[in-house]
Amino acid sequence: MTNVKKRVVLFLLLCAGLFTSSAWSSEIRNVRMWLAPDNTRLVFDLTGPVSHKIFTLDNPDRLVLDIEGVALSTDFSKLRLDGSPIKRFRTGATGNELRVVLELNEKVRPRSFELKPNDQFGHRLVVDLFNIEKETPVKTVAPPEGQNKLRDIVIAIDAGHGGEDPGAIGPRGVREKDVVLEIAKEVKRLIDKEAGFKAELVRTGDYYVSLRGRTVKARKKKADLFISIHADAFKDARAKGASVWVLSNRGATSEMGRWLAQKENSADFAGGVSLEDKDEVLAGVLLDMTMTASRVDSLQVGSLIHKNIDKFAKMHKSHVERAGFMVLKSPDIPSILVETGFISNPEEARLLSTRNYRQKMAKAIYDGVRAHFWNKPPAYTYVAYKKSGGFNLAGQRTYKVERGDTLSVIASRHKVSLAGLRKVNSIQGDKIRVGQVLRIPAS
Repeated sequence: MTNVKKRVVLFLLLCAGLFTSSAWSSEIRNVRMWLAPDNTRLVFDLTGPVSHKIFTLDNPDRLVLDIEGVALSTDFSKLRLDGSPIKRFRTGATGNELRVVLELNEKVRPRSFELKPNDQFGHRLVVDLFNIEKETPVKTVAPPEGQNKLRDIVIAIDAGHGGEDPGAIGPRGVREKDVVLEIAKEVKRLIDKEAGFKAELVRTGDYYVSLRGRTVKARKKKADLFISIHADAFKDARAKGASVWVLSNRGATSEMGRWLAQKENSADFAGGVSLEDKDEVLAGVLLDMTMTASRVDSLQVGSLIHKNIDKFAKMHKSHVERAGFMVLKSPDIPSILVETGFISNPEEARLLSTRNYRQKMAKAIYDGVRAHFWNKPPAYTYVAYKKSGGFNLAGQRTYKVERGDTLSVIASRHKVSLAGLRKVNSIQGDKIRVGQVLRIPAS
């Protein structure tokens, strides 16, 4: 064999070796599944990055997942499929491509994405199967004008993290997602016992909800307040203290920009005024008024909860803190975030692991919520009716103007249109005075 032929053969052997090593550049080491009320999530734990594509087939319903350059090193049979839309798994390999076929019990809307490694997990491929039937909007019929009924004050309670996202992990494996769900459930129990109040859990079990998905759920429930519950962590185990957070000025500004950028696809929440036909300046003013009113209420209820927790726990700061947390950015819903302590601190992790301490924390949150809404109840609620008797079911309500009020803020707070508020009070412009009593129209 000539030297040229030897070099050609050696080159081909090297290419074959490179192809062989890259054909299976990653492995599926484990598969986890999480069931939520409206979707099922599959998480494939990988040893490296992959490329994939996904599509559905009919008659019978199937979902096909093609993953390039991956070998299967786990057994799907260990997954419990009860309650999921998945009937069974089938797998097969062609060249360097693995095909996973999910035989389904029902039609689903799939979504998939890849995640890079973090502190707790390596590369992951996530597949969400959304239940199409539960996504269908339910039509509601508005009551006839003049027959408005008293409603409950709705509190959305968001237990942070969940599912494949455990949140912070403390000594002896205490997981944030478990601790905060127990506190959230106790807050709900207390709120639901109070006449005129109703609590809605953003997640009811151990599954993940996206950050924007949490505020979307709160809006769908027509929440009057959104409370996100977490447990902090820090690399220094000595860090300790609970804290209460509201949206920062910078966070509010960036969120207002996001809402204005998509105004053609959304409605403004300031008294039901649409943003679509407003110029940029007017739309910005309307949205800013709504967010200002929401942030004032957030700070007020947050301060009450901070004061309550301070009675039995060390506080991280002596005041309510501000940040741009995503879950606080709903422009129309007053929102707070409660860090119940540092789960990375051995003493606070021990306390948060006890039922008695979790009940104390829940009671502090509940007491703050109750005090705030009895002081400032939304219109057409049982609490407002019991507090003042200032209106009847036909919608005869009044409101006394306070310092800092504007017509837009009052309209937003009472969920009526700005034009309707002007009309029933014979107001031509926007001028009002402190102490003035306004009639609130039926919504």
